[in-house]
Amino acid sequence: MSGKILFIEDEADLRLIVTDTLRVQGYEVVAAVDGIDGLDKFIKYGADIVVADVMMPKMDGFSLARKIRRLSPTVPLLFLTAKSTIDDIEEGFNIGANDYLKKPFELRELIVRIKALLRIYGNCRSEDIKYSIGRYIFNVTTQALTYEDKDYELSHFEAKILEHLALNIGKTVDASDLMIAVWKRDDPSNRNSLHGYIHKLRRALVNDPAISIINRRGFGYILTIKS
Repeated sequence: MSGKILFIEDEADLRLIVTDTLRVQGYEVVAAVDGIDGLDKFIKYGADIVVADVMMPKMDGFSLARKIRRLSPTVPLLFLTAKSTIDDIEEGFNIGANDYLKKPFELRELIVRIKALLRIYGNCRSEDIKYSIGRYIFNVTTQALTYEDKDYELSHFEAKILEHLALNIGKTVDASDLMIAVWKRDDPSNRNSLHGYIHKLRRALVNDPAISIINRRGFGYILTIKS
């Protein structure tokens, strides 16, 4: 088997289609009809990844995620959601989600995202992805910065932004590209949110004065390290 998936969806037809498709792909799938049923089955059977709708009766996906995170801080959690505002997305990631997929979605994309999450966060993941940023070590997989043996945990959005900047050290990363990479869309009304996360990253990297995140107005951001 490729992994055990707990799939929680109250819409019967979608639950059946997704469950059958994932089983054909070689996954072991435990299906649940709502948040309470999902929590019971997570406690009883466990899972290598949880895929859950946000809008569900009895217990919504956000409430479910909070309870699952108390039981397991590391199990990958993918939200399916018809909600698409930045506030909704931020709430999901702040609770502990690892990814989200907007409804309606293509089954192929769901499978790709499940595979990616299992590869990065699953029990059989390969070595963690790490970047050296000045005197810091940035662990993309665990979303942590290490400085002199001290770890600083980043939020999901901070880690996503830093990952793209670290991939392009010394090069300007377009603000639109960052928005799409982090929030899956470029919404000019949310540029202030992006700038706010950049400010938090600057504070997180303050121990090494050689590191700068420069705002090139009208273009984007550039991560530089003085030699």
